[in-house]
Amino acid sequence: MDLEKKLPLMIYDDRCYVCIQFAKTVNFFTKGKLRMVGHYTELGKSIRDNFLDASALEMFWFINKDTAFGGRAAIYPLISAIFNLTGTSSNKIPIQESCDIGCKDSMAVFFRSASLITHSKKISLRKQDN
Repeated sequence: MDLEKKLPLMIYDDRCYVCIQFAKTVNFFTKGKLRMVGHYTELGKSIRDNFLDASALEMFWFINKDTAFGGRAAIYPLISAIFNLTGTSSNKIPIQESCDIGCKDSMAVFFRSASLITHSKKISLRKQDN
């Protein structure tokens, strides 16, 4: 899978109301210049299988050409990208919404917000010279 042409991008949980609202907010601030990919889309599954690890579904991810940042570790690179993205809108994949009513209650909001603080990961995407 050639990921480089799709970067930078953000992966979010497209079955979670809070995560969908977060993705919409980021999309607004980036004016559609950052590709948004749902965890449960075909592209999201492919990225998880090829580049991320077993913890991928526990957090949102920001991926640039060198590193995949998950959860808390993704906040600074994402904010930096919001201010530094150039070019035209590349968000050809609409923000997916497939959430049931159970993901909109206050406990779900609390647990998803807390997971942002407790989960953090960086995965290098640079090719290793062997």
